[in-house]
Amino acid sequence: MTNQTLELFDLPVLNAAPQPTPAPLTHNARLWLPKRVLFTPDALDEPFGQQIYERVAAQGLPIEVLKSNRITGLRGEDARETYRNAKNTMAVVKAPAGALRLQPTPPSADWQMNLAEGCPAHCQYCYLAGSLQGPPVVRVFANLPQLLHNTATYEQAGRRTSFEVSCYTDVLGIEHLTGSLAECIRYFGTREGAQLRFVSKYNQVDSLLGLPHNGHTRARVSLNAEPVARRLEGGTASIEARLQALRQLALPHAQGGGGYPVGVVLAPIMQIPNWRQHYTELFDRMAAALDFECDLTVEFITHRFTPGSRDVLQQWYPNTSLDFDEATRAVKRNKFGGVKYVYQPEDMRTLRQFFYEEWQKRFPNAPVQYWT
Repeated sequence: MTNQTLELFDLPVLNAAPQPTPAPLTHNARLWLPKRVLFTPDALDEPFGQQIYERVAAQGLPIEVLKSNRITGLRGEDARETYRNAKNTMAVVKAPAGALRLQPTPPSADWQMNLAEGCPAHCQYCYLAGSLQGPPVVRVFANLPQLLHNTATYEQAGRRTSFEVSCYTDVLGIEHLTGSLAECIRYFGTREGAQLRFVSKYNQVDSLLGLPHNGHTRARVSLNAEPVARRLEGGTASIEARLQALRQLALPHAQGGGGYPVGVVLAPIMQIPNWRQHYTELFDRMAAALDFECDLTVEFITHRFTPGSRDVLQQWYPNTSLDFDEATRAVKRNKFGGVKYVYQPEDMRTLRQFFYEEWQKRFPNAPVQYWT
């Protein structure tokens, strides 16, 4: 997928006549196998870094042990070549001291705790564009046990404090190389006052099913309408494969599942042609996959972009026809003066009413955590 520019749909035609939906794709995500795996000296001083080294070596991947703790040599002649180089590289590093100063991350969770930065997928609306500095290499933190133990200082008495580990990576997409997600699940399984939260577009969940999570991890799957997933989410599992992974995670242990509290992150919601039809079909498929009682939540996130993220994405995907038309959007400013382009208020109201109603029809006991 790395060298392929995906063919995308044109700008939304909101009143287009309903069209037959192509048969859903059913493919599993291919395991991400980077062409280069770099280890810094600091990373190899960490016992967990040594464990990652052994996992990578078992995959037969080329390993380079660097002479210093700086990652260099990723930039190409242009933005596209730099993107390709970085997306084919995993760097195992020691997280800096600043990683121990956790940042709040509402509305998703109380705190953000990163086990890696950079993602192996190729989503053409990527929220990391403009958020992370430099080439989009996947940086995995070798001092994860230190980062995990640090979270105890952020727990608040009398309530369960939540920690999100998916802000800057797809944790399941790199799990076969790192084992970091399992490490997190085991740790939070011992913390009565904390909850781990992760979300993924990958489907390889078998290694998570038997872990002692003790109900302290909410395993979420990112879903979208079939046309969005097949045209915009390169390198990820099909929606059908993600739904089956969600089912596996939610099923009780007695039925061969993981017994996890689970969640759906429906994002980014887009006003594509025939969006009501496509999202209704997605809701129906969710209901079929989760046809049993389980601890379920949903998060609704509409498509938005910043000028900075748009510029980066158009460099990474120069042929994209993803809608970046500022004239059709409303401007939303944060307290620091930053600008974000979101759907117009009337469109937001229409979308929100539809999604809340369709969710409540099928999952009346599953709370909506937020709409944004």
